[in-house]
Amino acid sequence: MSELEQALATIARGADEIIKREDLAERLRQGRPLRIKAGFDPTAPDLHLGHTVLLNKMRQFQDLGHQVVFLIGDFTGMIGDPTGKNVTRKPLSREDVLVNAETYAEQVYKVLDRERTELRFNSEWFGKMSAADMIRLAAQHTVARMLERDDFTKRYAAQQPIAIHEFLYPLVQGYDSVALKADVELGGTDQKFNLLMGRALQEHHGQPPQIVLTMPLLEGLDGVNKMSKSLGNYIGINEPAIDIVTKTMKIGDELMWRWFELLSFDVSLDELARMKQDIASGALNPRDAKLRLARELATRFHGAAAAEQAIAGWHAVVRGEGDTSLLPQADITVPVEGMRLATLLTAAGLTASNSEANRKLKERAVRIDAEVAEDAQRVFHAGFEGVLQVGKRSFARVRLVPA
Repeated sequence: MSELEQALATIARGADEIIKREDLAERLRQGRPLRIKAGFDPTAPDLHLGHTVLLNKMRQFQDLGHQVVFLIGDFTGMIGDPTGKNVTRKPLSREDVLVNAETYAEQVYKVLDRERTELRFNSEWFGKMSAADMIRLAAQHTVARMLERDDFTKRYAAQQPIAIHEFLYPLVQGYDSVALKADVELGGTDQKFNLLMGRALQEHHGQPPQIVLTMPLLEGLDGVNKMSKSLGNYIGINEPAIDIVTKTMKIGDELMWRWFELLSFDVSLDELARMKQDIASGALNPRDAKLRLARELATRFHGAAAAEQAIAGWHAVVRGEGDTSLLPQADITVPVEGMRLATLLTAAGLTASNSEANRKLKERAVRIDAEVAEDAQRVFHAGFEGVLQVGKRSFARVRLVPA
């Protein structure tokens, strides 16, 4: 395989679509560093593994010698991306956007090479635009063209309101590519309309149209829905290593392959195929494959030492192998009168509600320091320390402290 073919194979790994692949090959043949753009609206303070699908692809481009532009949409964030929404999204305040943007900038370097990353804010150019400039931008596309976008079409057909400012979002995102002279723009499959808008606007401004590379949307812990903080099916990259390990170990075996393909740097596609064969033949336990992925993710975001401590803690609780004191300890504040077991399980994040906790207690699915607990009325006071466990894979080491 030639160097160009290897580069194309790396870039194409996990990608849903490349528009146009032949144009990408031609620009790679030019031998110059390409400008690779991906935009992120700072709508929430923390990034999760779903965001890292694009970050990982950006890092692969960096490793191939290209320049990455991590664009923070501090201007577009105040418009509100209508993608996938059936109602108008509430715009963020300038203050919210700036706070979230600051935390984004700190987190992305857990994946990206700082030296090869150009961090930009799209308020740099939009903040200087006049009303006349924005009108000229809006004149470059028609309402009919905007209504070709799937979510706009559905909302229009359902007679749900579409605010005028929502039509501006694809134009504004597309103009970012003009301002940055992007060679390639990355985005999720749900962003295809916006990415193609960038190609059209670049052509309008006399620039070579960018290559569009779309990546699949990563399913969350439930294996069904797109990873999202609002759905609670996410793993945040700033979460403790033990949480990254334990949550990764809970995903389904089929979802594991999807995560390997989109999130792993250590496992090649050839090795992934061999792992699938080994699991099918019984030579490899799916648990051990999943543990390898959990270790890689925890190492990436917290370092090897923290990852190994988390793995050891997981073994200690789930497999009864090792010292549970290796688990990170969470302090929980309790009132003077103490806290009942069901409330404690919920406070520790092991159950969603006290009613669920009581149900788990009746099912004998709750353990305290490896011993089955059934007494829902048991009260715990400040000074208690121990490992709480619900089911086989949900656990926490806690210490109760006075309010």
